[in-house]
Amino acid sequence: MGARALVQWEQNRKNAPNSLQVDVYAGGVAPRTGLEEVTFYQVPYSPSTQGVDESTDIIARMPELEVLQLVSAGYEQILPLLPDGVTLCNGRGLHDASTAEHVLGLVLAAQRDLPRWAIDQSERRWAAVPQRSLADSRVLIVGHGSIGRAVEQRLLPFETTVVRLAGRARPDEDVHGADALHSLLPEADIVVLITPLTERTRGLFGAPEFSLLRDDALVVNVGRGAVLDTDALLAEGGRIRAALDVTDPEPLPVEHPLWQAPGVYITPHVAGGSAAFYPRARAFMDAQLARWATGEPLANVVRPGR
Repeated sequence: MGARALVQWEQNRKNAPNSLQVDVYAGGVAPRTGLEEVTFYQVPYSPSTQGVDESTDIIARMPELEVLQLVSAGYEQILPLLPDGVTLCNGRGLHDASTAEHVLGLVLAAQRDLPRWAIDQSERRWAAVPQRSLADSRVLIVGHGSIGRAVEQRLLPFETTVVRLAGRARPDEDVHGADALHSLLPEADIVVLITPLTERTRGLFGAPEFSLLRDDALVVNVGRGAVLDTDALLAEGGRIRAALDVTDPEPLPVEHPLWQAPGVYITPHVAGGSAAFYPRARAFMDAQLARWATGEPLANVVRPGR
């Protein structure tokens, strides 16, 4: 049996090496035939599903699968569905620019109170009040990987001090380890959460962490919703501000109190999917399929298979 790939974008089908048979599936209702021959499957990113999404359900119908490819950076959600012996690759690096831009936008919106001015404009109200600044702020990046580096690059020109923290300390890069979190929080004006969701990071930022922050500090979460304890944030009653692109639960139910919590600004998990992402993702998939066809090592392997 030859190599058969199922990918999201027509560009990748057209550009694929001749040795590959490539079909396109952009999400929604899955193909009824041919899945039993798929050896390389790229799970669609943010598919237009019209209420139906079988894009992960069909993994179980691929007995010949050898590579499961994500174009998202996070992959914890797919691990329970990953068959034994299948190589898992993610989209590390593809979302860096898009997510970093969104972080900067959230920080500026919160520091300069842009939602207030949008409301005032809609109500034709002119009511100037003093504003916070981003300049001279101390920003703690929790989860300093490739996205964290992109965030830092965008924050430094705004005359901030950036403090780096990751799961493990990297002294040569001046990156603190996770055990330093509590010692760093009291001096932070802004905390940016970019961590994946694991058993170690679930509820990482809760009541003890909020209690260590100074009044009016800002917590930005663009990682996973469950990294931040929603009930603990609500209990702060506006003492700590938050800008959230991810929430727990998600999607956020219409009746959830987080919608109207004081000092909380919400966007609907859109940080990684800007216009910059898609050309980069399609180019990555072209290169990944070429590597697969020629037997070269695949990029972004997070769980090796056989």
